Amino acid sequence: MVVNRVSASAVIPAPAEKVYGIISDYHNGHPHILPKPYFLSLEVVKGGVGAGTVVDFSMRLMGRVQHFRATVTEPQPGRVLVETNDTGSVTSFTVEPQPNQQCRVTIVTETTVRDGLLGKVEGWLTNRLLQPIYGAELAQLAAFIQKDSEGK
Repeated sequence: MVVNRVSASAVIPAPAEKVYGIISDYHNGHPHILPKPYFLSLEVVKGGVGAGTVVDFSMRLMGRVQHFRATVTEPQPGRVLVETNDTGSVTSFTVEPQPNQQCRVTIVTETTVRDGLLGKVEGWLTNRLLQPIYGAELAQLAAFIQKDSEGK
């Protein structure tokens, strides 16, 4: 088995603490950054903010609805949040402060694929599937921050 890695990154016009707070809050923040039509639902099973949170979520991927359960850890609280789902996929959100009250947010997912040609195809398909989802998620995060700062 081989690990496939897909990532997307964007500079968000807000302080890192505020952005991390939105990402780590599965009750009032994170649901607002999940792009539709990909994400269909998000339910907090346990906790709700940061490490120890357990969530169930559904996604529409390649025309099929898939259900997942993920457990949240914070290897670097305030900077790195990790979701490990029941299929073994690991998605991390890294928030790095930047000058001028901005931050860089990077979303990375690592999945296991088969060795050889089939694995290369699986990896390519996974990247083609997740890259636009993460781009939309980062754009939605920036829009949510903007809307929140305008008090709407």
